[in-house]
Amino acid sequence: MAQSPLIYIVAGAFLSYILYTRITLYLARRSFIKQNGCQPCTARFNKDPILGLDVLKIMNYNSKHHIMLRENLKRFEKLGNTFHNRIVTMPVIATREPENIKTVLSLKFKDYSFGNRTAAFTPLLGHGIFNADGERWANSRHLLRPNFARDQVADLEAFERHFKLMLKHIPRDGKTVDLQELFFMLTIDTATEFLFNHSTHTLRMHGQGDNEDVIFGRAFNFAQDDIGQRLRFGPLDRFRKNEKGEEAIRICHVYIGKFVDDALRFRKELDEEKRAGAGKEEKYFFIQEVAKQTTDKKRIRDELINILLAGRDTTASLLSNMFFEIAKRPDIYAKLRDEIATLDGRTPTYEELRSFKYLKWCLNESLRVHPVVPGNTRFAIRDTVLPLGGGPDGRHPLFVPKGTTVGYSPYAMHHRKDIYGPDADEYKPERWENLRPGWEYLPFNGGPRICLGQQYALTEASYVTVRLVQEFKEMESRDPGPWEESLTLTLSSLNGTKVGFTPA
Repeated sequence: MAQSPLIYIVAGAFLSYILYTRITLYLARRSFIKQNGCQPCTARFNKDPILGLDVLKIMNYNSKHHIMLRENLKRFEKLGNTFHNRIVTMPVIATREPENIKTVLSLKFKDYSFGNRTAAFTPLLGHGIFNADGERWANSRHLLRPNFARDQVADLEAFERHFKLMLKHIPRDGKTVDLQELFFMLTIDTATEFLFNHSTHTLRMHGQGDNEDVIFGRAFNFAQDDIGQRLRFGPLDRFRKNEKGEEAIRICHVYIGKFVDDALRFRKELDEEKRAGAGKEEKYFFIQEVAKQTTDKKRIRDELINILLAGRDTTASLLSNMFFEIAKRPDIYAKLRDEIATLDGRTPTYEELRSFKYLKWCLNESLRVHPVVPGNTRFAIRDTVLPLGGGPDGRHPLFVPKGTTVGYSPYAMHHRKDIYGPDADEYKPERWENLRPGWEYLPFNGGPRICLGQQYALTEASYVTVRLVQEFKEMESRDPGPWEESLTLTLSSLNGTKVGFTPA
């Protein structure tokens, strides 16, 4: 009984400390808000104001029915370009303001991290460049950046070899073919050759049964889809039985690990040859260049699987979405034919690819209407400010408390009619004749984390488009309905890209 007063004293001191820290934080934030002229933003109404489970339910419904982007766009049009909502107790600021996105990704880059989402990506991607923050991210970028110089991304001979394999799967009698399926096989074949000096050759093996490469390709697809599941389950994912996902990740890591071992063995042999004065001329291979800079097997594997994910999906999604649109517009296809006719049937050089203006407009417009990464998030690691979104008109600064998730939507921004005009929802390449957007156009992210491989993706997409247009004089859409979203880690067409061709 004599200890009871001591317990009350300790408890009282603890509560007093909590109260003091809360009051101190409140006063500091009030001063910060006043100094920066911040005002509150529009808030989305929650039927469940405590947990925000109603928002989660709506999100799951929209995802299941493939209307996530469409409904999100409607929400922006209703609530404004920046609004606040709560999802399972987590405060979220959603924005499609170019200045806000510029602030998050560039001007106040160090105020944000990836936050808890890394837990969903780590099982597959490890601590590679797309799943790293701070010093670890800076080291990854320094390690990888030299490998995306023009000489490396412009290996058109490799693109041509794989294109010819894809061409064998396209009927020349006008029968329907799903280009999206072929594009995803093509880009994993080219990406694995670029990265590993060994192609999966899924196009060559298509329909011929399983081998190690085909099994890896299938596991890689499943592991990517599983990341989406992990993101949706959030902290509850640890309770999900996920044997298939774990096995898919194991297959991916073992497959890539063999090439890492080969690259490190090559490095050792090369070092020995140089010491013996018998160095030989080397052909560039991505994995071997990375292995020259580090001998950490896991780090090399993590970086490779990160680049593979981005390199395969970005290009395939871009091509699939663009050809879906072009197939419904014979006039656009005819203009591409006219522009590319200057080659007189030759395969293009890198300089010629870059000179085709209308081709560039078509690619830009596809990335605007259907950005391959339509949304992203950042997590505020300190109290900070967005320049817009506050006040009734959304034109005042907005306070972002530490611990808030900022979700930004390139898709919703690209469909703003006050930026792109009343026809912003339409696929119209001609708009790019005089269009010079800044942060209003975000196909490959921006700021310090701008995509390293964007030139690789654009070069491959340009090359494949030119070669298809050379091979076929007409293309007809076999998709009866409008484009529908298939949203995983990237954005592609739900129903594929079904077309029929007439040979040139």
